[in-house]
Amino acid sequence: MKKLSLLVGVCLLMANLTAQTTPAKKPAPKAKPVQKNMVVGTPVVATTMVPTAPRNRIDSASYAYGVLIATNLQSQVGTELNPDQIVAGLNAVLKNTNPVMTVDAANQCMTDYMRKKSESTGEKSRQEGAVFLANNKTRSGVMTTASGLQYEILKKGTGTVSPIATDQVQVHYHGTNLDGSVFDSSVERGEPIVFGLNQVIAGWTEGLQLMKEGDKFKFYIPANLAYGDQSPSPKIKAGSTLIFEVELFKVNPN
Repeated sequence: MKKLSLLVGVCLLMANLTAQTTPAKKPAPKAKPVQKNMVVGTPVVATTMVPTAPRNRIDSASYAYGVLIATNLQSQVGTELNPDQIVAGLNAVLKNTNPVMTVDAANQCMTDYMRKKSESTGEKSRQEGAVFLANNKTRSGVMTTASGLQYEILKKGTGTVSPIATDQVQVHYHGTNLDGSVFDSSVERGEPIVFGLNQVIAGWTEGLQLMKEGDKFKFYIPANLAYGDQSPSPKIKAGSTLIFEVELFKVNPN
């Protein structure tokens, strides 16, 4: 989760731009009476003006910035928040009209909100993962370790060396959620990666030590061996069970 102080700062900047570029609302004009067209005798009704797109460079940049800020906020906190209250908070600060929260109180409020939101999402994801793993372990070829890590062998290599927790490895991997959506893949990028086994999630540290050079395994990693109740990216929900296909190329590559 990004720093909440940054989130508040971005909100304030958005409001500042809005206050500078949005003209004050004018009273709505009175509806014009219906007139008769003297030629054909049909009524002519006044139409309402449709808002136009930004008309100059400053307005265009301001509007674009607003879209980007709103998209960023939406990716962090979703669509649950009340936009009217967001505007009220922005106006209270920018117009110095006695906001009901200090910056510290606002940060604490957002911390509490995001924590509860994460806990709620994590509980649902953990339940989904538990059901999946319970069914998955009954499939032929799937093995379960004492920690709860599940794996199956997709391909056996010809190597004889297995890594230990302090080794470096070179691998290809393809990571998906339970619904099949891809959240990360060195295979799709077309470039293997090198990392230390003590620098990754526990499911990888344990799983890679079961492999030998040339092996390709599929790991089913429960949340407690992955990211727990954390959401490391918008593509991975808190409490998620993760699936990885991993091919081990080399232990301690040069």
